[in-house]
Amino acid sequence: MVQVKKIDAEQERFDIRMMQQALLQAKKAALQGEVPVGAVVVAENQCILAEAGNCCIGLSDPAGHAEMRAVRLAGQRLGNYRLPGTTVYVTLEPCPMCAALLVHARVARLVFGAADPKGGAVISKYQIGSDGLLNHSFAVRSGVCAEECGQILQDFFRKRR
Repeated sequence: MVQVKKIDAEQERFDIRMMQQALLQAKKAALQGEVPVGAVVVAENQCILAEAGNCCIGLSDPAGHAEMRAVRLAGQRLGNYRLPGTTVYVTLEPCPMCAALLVHARVARLVFGAADPKGGAVISKYQIGSDGLLNHSFAVRSGVCAEECGQILQDFFRKRR
């Protein structure tokens, strides 16, 4: 797996701040009855390019995942389907569809909060984007604000049962 080798204190603070932004998107999604997952796409200069939460139900779109929506918006903003040098922050480990999207978009780095042992495609079930099997790989950092990212999902599904 491609891992970020060393995170300095400044990068650590920035990663946490961006994960908090992703959590805001997850909370907005939950208020709409969507699974609370949020994503933020950040350029190399640390400018936020796009933010989104899950919206599969509201858009009647099985591809309405937070990462998918945020990456699409970032591509539109940049006028390019490739997003080299970008970092995607997402509250939950991406599924196979979203992990493949990050490969195709040529994202440089993925930072996620909670692991998804049932469907995660970056470290849990598969290692898409970091196993060397595809034509692009990205650095992965997991566990940023993991407890808070996991708790929002647990609370959401507890209320639905």
